[in-house]
This record gives sequence, C-alpha cells and structure tokens, in this order.
Amino acid sequence: MTERQRRYFLVAGRVQGVGFRYFTRATACELGLGGFVRNRPDGLVEIEVEGEVVAMGEFEKAVRKGPPGARVETFTTEPRPLAASSPREFTIAV
Repeated sequence: MTERQRRYFLVAGRVQGVGFRYFTRATACELGLGGFVRNRPDGLVEIEVEGEVVAMGEFEKAVRKGPPGARVETFTTEPRPLAASSPREFTIAV
C-alpha cells in the first residue's frame, strides 16, 4: 500500500484572476489527487489536497510556481489528518 498524506496550502500573491484555480485543479487531476481549491475574500487562495506522497511533492512544486501570469509571493503549508473517506476528485470550490 502506498503512503498517503493530506495537506493544506495558503497561497498569496497575484493568484486570483490569472487562472490559478484552474491550473491547480488540472495539476491535481493529472496527478490523481483529491481535494479542493478556492479563492478567499482576502485575496488568498486556499487548497486542501490528499493523495500519494510522491504525487503530493510534484503538486506542491507546481503550485509554488503557478501558471503563467501568476506570481506566488508567499506559500504556507501544514499537514492535515487523512480524511475518513479519501476524496476521489479535485474541485474548484466557491
């Protein structure tokens, strides 16, 4: 069985209005990760994601960079407990 983890990310910078959520969702789906991404009213983007450790490392590397047009200024992360039922898809939440 492969090791899984769940993480929470909070991203600041030029990350709203530049396709950041769609980039994040596409990256997560490509890597087989579940969870969500959403814009916050304060201009930050929050992400909660779960999946295999190796895929999570690739996901974090991509999201720290972001899509063309984005500028990630600060990126914080913290571990979260695994969900009782692992999310099967990655969504853009509102």
